[in-house]
Amino acid sequence: MDFSEKWGKDVEDAVRLALHDLKAERDQVEVIVLEEPSKGFFGIGSKLAKVRVQKKPEKISSRNKYEKQNNEQKELTKTEKDAAKEIQTEEKKDRNKKNKNRQQGFKENRSDSLAIREKPSDLQEVYNAPALEFLKDVTSRMGLDLTVRGYTNDSCLYFEISGPDSGTIIGKRGQTLDSIQYLASLVANKDKDKYLRVIVDAENYRSKREKTLEQLAYRLADKVQKSGRSVKLEPMNPYERKVIHAALQKNSRVTTRSEGEEPYRRVIIERK
Repeated sequence: MDFSEKWGKDVEDAVRLALHDLKAERDQVEVIVLEEPSKGFFGIGSKLAKVRVQKKPEKISSRNKYEKQNNEQKELTKTEKDAAKEIQTEEKKDRNKKNKNRQQGFKENRSDSLAIREKPSDLQEVYNAPALEFLKDVTSRMGLDLTVRGYTNDSCLYFEISGPDSGTIIGKRGQTLDSIQYLASLVANKDKDKYLRVIVDAENYRSKREKTLEQLAYRLADKVQKSGRSVKLEPMNPYERKVIHAALQKNSRVTTRSEGEEPYRRVIIERK
């Protein structure tokens, strides 16, 4: 074999694999970069490098030189193609398995965005983490005057955002904050086998929002009990609906249920 095409995390890694395949030294080959690697945005959308490494031509007869050049232009043999396809299939299966596990974690994280009313006491501050850098970069690109601090334990990454522009990063009913949290979770869990829960809070919004929802539930329950008419709340995310259901679970005068499809699913409070 006079040439080899290989993938690698970067050009040097791909070249190293090709040299091993050819059993050659670096000064004995020519390297052609077919695809440049890309780190993507904080690791999202990253691409591998691909190179073609071929042995330098030797001093041979014109006929042999022609035959050699002709052979170098041939495609990979069927065996090589099958081997490459098998490797790609296994890699794809592995990626799909990891993505499935991460997406399940992201779904749980998104629906449970308010579950931590207070910051856990066992968290330790972190100063260098991909998700922390992501949040700092995003808020900076948005032109917001904010400070981001990160904390972690074995199962959680907790980020606190504070500053004059906290209201902007929270958004209407916390929608912007939830979106930022979801993206931070993608960054934090990229290529990780064990899912790490991510919570992004700003000026203690999560706790304040939960208390507001509970007070709303109690007030509307009284209204339903007195009027006898059911009340439909505005569309809420899964966890906010859970807060309403939990607040009125022991109320003997009213009952709650949800109706509609996401993202327009809402809670209905009715008299028993």
